[in-house]
Amino acid sequence: MNTSTSKNTMILALTFLSIGTAFAQADTFPSRPITIVVPYPAGGTSDGQVRMIQEKLSKLLGQPVVVDNKSGASGAIGAQFVARSKADGYTLLFPNSGVLIAPLVNDKAGYDTLKDFKPITTVTTVPMVLVTSKSVPANGLTDFLQYARSQPQGIQYASAGPASFGHVASARFAQMAGIKVEHVPYRGEAVTTMAVRTGEVQMLLTTPSSAMLGQVQQGNIKMLGVGTANPTTLLPGVPTINKTVPGFTSEIWFGLLAPAGTPDEVVAKINAAVTTVMDDQAIRDKLQPTGAMPQTSTPAEFARMMKEESAQLRDVISKFGIKAE
Repeated sequence: MNTSTSKNTMILALTFLSIGTAFAQADTFPSRPITIVVPYPAGGTSDGQVRMIQEKLSKLLGQPVVVDNKSGASGAIGAQFVARSKADGYTLLFPNSGVLIAPLVNDKAGYDTLKDFKPITTVTTVPMVLVTSKSVPANGLTDFLQYARSQPQGIQYASAGPASFGHVASARFAQMAGIKVEHVPYRGEAVTTMAVRTGEVQMLLTTPSSAMLGQVQQGNIKMLGVGTANPTTLLPGVPTINKTVPGFTSEIWFGLLAPAGTPDEVVAKINAAVTTVMDDQAIRDKLQPTGAMPQTSTPAEFARMMKEESAQLRDVISKFGIKAE
């Protein structure tokens, strides 16, 4: 056998070995607990959603599913951790749309969303809602905008952190609404609700967590609008923001990502399990009060959506000069 033939035979053998290893991984996966990293603090929307599906997902996959909150840097710390984890399906990331932002505003984010992750599936979509303190003299969005414009120094708005999705969406809203605002970043969603409740800030544009909706029901904060294009049955009676600020919509997705290089067969198993969980009416009933709509996808659909949205966010960030702090 000549040298060329020997090399070709070796390459072919290694290829079949690699394929065989991938299928073996898929056949035995999962054989130990799976960790889902939530890159935001406990108590927020992302954390709540994962914990709602945690038990059923564990039963379907036949292994414990552990939730690990690794917050900080608007989600970048948790994202970095998963991006650098072994690509075997045992360490996953449950981010929201904000995971696309950090690499666009910070060269030192530590990850590239489109290169370092393999999309598994979207899980839900949630509309952004605009809320204000009960101390603000406004019972509707029109009144609120009039109030904001009457303030010599403008108003303050909260976000879950510098360059978070809420930061980007709020800046865009302020520009389209013609109001002067000052950004007040916090660490995570849960504390932003308290900030608007106590009057530390006058505006919050974010996803409607259970804690927030409870504060609205108790009359501690006022919900003035929802970011869907049309009224949603998930938040009956809440008017769309675009009714007052034409052209403004804002919704956020939540999904599962694996480290790049995770075998397709493993991704397919997780995708199928999540899809089954999200089709469960009991899960849908739990999600409805939070304003979340179950929405799964194929890995390819999710990848395409992420690529398109990343390009759109890049334009907004450039236009408004948003930077990591």
